[in-house]
Amino acid sequence: MSSAYELVSSSQPTTTTNATRRIGSKIPEQKNKTRLSKERLFLLAFITFSASLVLLVYRVGNSFFIPSSKIPVGEIVMQSKYSVGYFVNWGIYGRKFPPSLIPANDLTHILYAFANVRPDSGEVHLSDVWADKDIHYPGDSWDDSGNNLYGNFKAIYLLKKKHRHLKLLLSIGGWTYSPSFHPVVVSPSHRARFVESSIKLLEDYGLDGLDIDYEYPSNDEQARGYAALLREMREGLDRHAQRKSADYRFLLTIAAPCGPDNYKKLHAAEMDRYLDFWNLMAYDYSGSWDSVANHQANVFGGPISTSEAIAWYTNNGVPRDKIVIGIPLYGRSFMNTQGPGTPFSGLGPGSWEQGVYDYRALPLPNSYVHRDDKTLASWSYDYDKKEMISFDTEEVGRWKGEWINREGLRGSMFWELSGDKGSDRDGMEGGEGKTPQPGQSLVKVVKEAMGSLDQSPNWLNYEGSQFDNMRKGMQ
Repeated sequence: MSSAYELVSSSQPTTTTNATRRIGSKIPEQKNKTRLSKERLFLLAFITFSASLVLLVYRVGNSFFIPSSKIPVGEIVMQSKYSVGYFVNWGIYGRKFPPSLIPANDLTHILYAFANVRPDSGEVHLSDVWADKDIHYPGDSWDDSGNNLYGNFKAIYLLKKKHRHLKLLLSIGGWTYSPSFHPVVVSPSHRARFVESSIKLLEDYGLDGLDIDYEYPSNDEQARGYAALLREMREGLDRHAQRKSADYRFLLTIAAPCGPDNYKKLHAAEMDRYLDFWNLMAYDYSGSWDSVANHQANVFGGPISTSEAIAWYTNNGVPRDKIVIGIPLYGRSFMNTQGPGTPFSGLGPGSWEQGVYDYRALPLPNSYVHRDDKTLASWSYDYDKKEMISFDTEEVGRWKGEWINREGLRGSMFWELSGDKGSDRDGMEGGEGKTPQPGQSLVKVVKEAMGSLDQSPNWLNYEGSQFDNMRKGMQ
C-alpha cells in the first residue's frame, strides 16, 4: 500500500479524507468551542448524512476518527452504569493474571469463572480448589492457626474491602460445564440441591451474588426448568439475606445468548422477574465453525447482531436498563480469506488456543486495521498471510460505550479480563500472539465512554462462613 492509511468506499467520496488524522497530529485549539465555521458545519453534515458505506483502514501504529452515522444523535441517558468483567481462575497460570491485576476502578462487578455442577445431584462445586482457595499470594501467612481461606477468593475479598463499590459473583457453568445443567434443571430435587450448595459457596467465599451461565437449554422442558431454577434461586437468596438479617439484595444474573436459535427458546419475561441484570454474550457471532469469515461482535447487520438480540429481549419482557452488553477481549482468526463476507480456510495460531488471539496482542505486527461504521465492527488484515482477525479496537469500544449510554442499556461486560491491555505480566512467555501491542485497556475505554459507574456498596459480612478469617472480615 502506498500510504499509512487508505479510505475505501462504495462511492469513493473525495472529501472524507480530510477527516482522517494520524496519531500525534495536533488538533487546532478552538478559542470559542461553542461556535463552528460554515466549512466545519458542512463537513459535519456530510459525514453524518452520507449514505455511502465507509470503511476506513489504517496501518498499525496510526489512527483517526470520523463520527459514526450509526450512533443515534440525541440526549444521552444519565444513568450509572455497570462494568462487568469475567475473571477466570485458570488465568493465574500461563496468562500470569492474578487478582491483583483486576482493574477495580474500572469495574463494578467481577464474575468469577467457573464453578461446576454435578449432573447426578445438582451440587455446585469449585472447579480448581488450589486456585480458588489454597494458593498463597504475597502477604499471606503460612503460620495462621485455624481453618482459613486463601487463594483467589481471599485476594478478591480484600479488593472488595478496598473498593466498596466492587461486587463479586460466582459464575456457574460456562460452555464446557453446561451439559451438566440439562438433567439438573428438569429435576426439582436437583434444583433444590443446586440452590442450597451455591448459597453455601456464597457465604463461605464472600460473594455478593451468583451468575448462571447455562449454554443452552435445547428444548422447552429445559427452558421451563431453567426459569424454575432462577425462581428458586431468587427465593433462596432472599431467604438467606433474611436469615442473616442482612439489609442487602444478593444478586442473581445470567449469561444470555445473542443467537436467535438459542434466545428464542427462553421464557424471558418469566426469567426477568428473578434477575437483577442480563449479561448478553454479544460475541462469537462468527468463528471456526463457519465457512465464511465475518464479524464476531457487530452491533448492526449480518446474520447475527447485537441490536437484533436486544430487540428480541425487549420485545419479550426484558427492560433495557437490565441489559448488559458483552464485549470480547479477544479476536477470532480466519486464514486464506479476502475479509468479511468471503470464504476462509484454516485458522491462525492464536495466543492460547488456535484461532483466538488476546486483545492485548492485537493488532498483530504487519497487519492493517479496518473499521465498518455501518455495523460498528472492526478487524485487522495481513495482506501477506491473508489472515483476518475480528476484534474490537479502542475506537469501536468507544462507539459501543457511547451507544450503550444512548440506548439506555445498563452497561458492558467483558470476556475475559486477562485478555485486556494495560497490565504487566511478570513471567509470561512472549512470542507471536502473546507479545503485547501498544494501546489502552478496552475496559477503561468503554467505561469512560459510557459515563459514571454505579457506586452502590458491596457486602462484607459472612458470619456463617466455614473459614475463620472470612468470618472475621480478614482482619
